[in-house]
Amino acid sequence: METVIPSKKNRTAQRFYDKELYKLRHLVENAFLHLKRWRGIATRYAKNTASFLAAVQIRCIALWTNIS
Repeated sequence: METVIPSKKNRTAQRFYDKELYKLRHLVENAFLHLKRWRGIATRYAKNTASFLAAVQIRCIALWTNIS
């Protein structure tokens, strides 16, 4: 296992972490945060998997183009 989250600033022995991997992790976490904020996805109104996947894809496109 590799450390991905940086240690606190007041820790006496700072541990090494991959900054690029941490940036990607943060990006993915924020994407899930935005998806969960959208009510249709959070409560899963879609009846079947295809329409749920379509709703997720539409929301991801809206996030990618900065439409809220």
